[in-house]
Amino acid sequence: MQTQIAIPEEFQITEQIHQKTYLVNGELKAWNGKNSEVISTIASTKEYAHTVLGSIPDMGETEAMEALDAATNAYHRGQGVWPTMKVKDRIECMESFVKKMEEKREEVVKLLMWEIGKSLPDSRKEFDRTVEYIYDTIEDYKQLDRNSAKFQKHDGVYAHIRRGPLGVVLCLGPYNYPLNETFALLIPALIMGNTAIFKPAKHGVLLITPLLEAFQSSFPKGVVNILFGRGRAVAAPIMKTGKVDVLALIGNSKSANALQDQHPKSNRLRLVLGLEAKNPAIILPDADLDLTIKECISGTLSFNGQRCTALKVIYVHEDIKDEFLKRFSSAVDALKFGNPWDEGAQLTPLPEPGKPSYIQELLDDAKGKGAKVHNKKGGKTSENYIWPAVLYPVSKEMRVYEEEQFGPIIPVVSFTDIEEPLDDMAASNYGQQVSLFGKDVYTLSPLIDTLANLVCRVNLNSSCQRGPDVYPFTGRKDSAQSTLSVHDALRSFSIRTFVAFKDNDLNNETIEQLLEAKVSNFLSTDYIL
Repeated sequence: MQTQIAIPEEFQITEQIHQKTYLVNGELKAWNGKNSEVISTIASTKEYAHTVLGSIPDMGETEAMEALDAATNAYHRGQGVWPTMKVKDRIECMESFVKKMEEKREEVVKLLMWEIGKSLPDSRKEFDRTVEYIYDTIEDYKQLDRNSAKFQKHDGVYAHIRRGPLGVVLCLGPYNYPLNETFALLIPALIMGNTAIFKPAKHGVLLITPLLEAFQSSFPKGVVNILFGRGRAVAAPIMKTGKVDVLALIGNSKSANALQDQHPKSNRLRLVLGLEAKNPAIILPDADLDLTIKECISGTLSFNGQRCTALKVIYVHEDIKDEFLKRFSSAVDALKFGNPWDEGAQLTPLPEPGKPSYIQELLDDAKGKGAKVHNKKGGKTSENYIWPAVLYPVSKEMRVYEEEQFGPIIPVVSFTDIEEPLDDMAASNYGQQVSLFGKDVYTLSPLIDTLANLVCRVNLNSSCQRGPDVYPFTGRKDSAQSTLSVHDALRSFSIRTFVAFKDNDLNNETIEQLLEAKVSNFLSTDYIL
């Protein structure tokens, strides 16, 4: 008989969740087809075995086409209820949704922990941050509407300029932030008047279940359509039709490229993509090592390094290399491993069953090419985890230098000339962020000026991160297309469109009558306070 692990009552999985419905055209439709098992790598018993959380529908082309038709009909060539709706009415729908969402906080937080192994504080933070993001988006949309409620005149031509929707959005989010980053795509896309087809990530899929009714009851039919299944079975058939106007994806560039290639009309496809990164830390000789080590621990190992914004390679100056490696390795080994609800757990089980073996492959490759593990626990493996290995010296021939590891392994490279890390960054396929550690302003100034042209965010004596969400989140080269922030995302999912007319008596009289009649939702000087 297996011995149960003590799990706090409020976090126990008392019954499995078998998702039997999906949202299409405003209806929660029953699913009677094949299902895929959803597991957690977190064990419920002392004799390790994964935990079965439930199951989800394994959908295919038929359901994909059904969702696409619903989204296309709801947009209705720009004539649908949603794209032509008044701003205040779309906002009311979004406010209705977020209020219902807030009621599901505890359910979603529990599933975040079980499905992807995110710690309790971080799971709560992800939910609360997402709610805040929605409210901030609503406020920014109001300001956008206020700014548009006017006429401009130039060269005898008046213009009433607003931002209009683009059409049908295919939304695919990542497993590491299955709520926050997915909604950072979906919410601005919807509020701008687009219709959407949304497929949850491969991990972190059941946590959408508590929100299905909120989506169904808050928006007009066909505006939000939610499918389950594999991307190649669901997303690929949708893209092949050429009816998708926006591909919104946070994830892997291979997936993004494959989907783009399947669209027959590439010039009409707008891309909103958050992709890989290999964000470096550059540690200068005068860096405050106490602060630097603290930030590098956070940067490399928050959520086990499973973040596109994680620090994935550390460049440290030769003069302080030995001291850094000694202290950093000790700090890594001092971290606490535990289940997500364990107090103080900084390292938690990896949600992908194959991830420990992948990290081991990188470790073996690096060791075979001359790298050494500098922390005592580095590489120690259990059924659902591999302890972070601090690797040095790391060379360009090693896989861990080239690949985005997306997990707990930390390559360290030393340098004597600052041009070495700068050249590496310039040659990299990625260009999202960098962390720069140092104090001398005359050294920092030219570095900041250069780095700002290689990446999109330079973090001074701070680890790389996405937030706050009001700041731009984007990248150069293969790291991103479009910009995601509360302000920028509204613009990424819309286009400037306007009514223009020459300044003459007929036009002026007609416009005055249109404004007085208040029959056009587009041509209006009304706005929401």
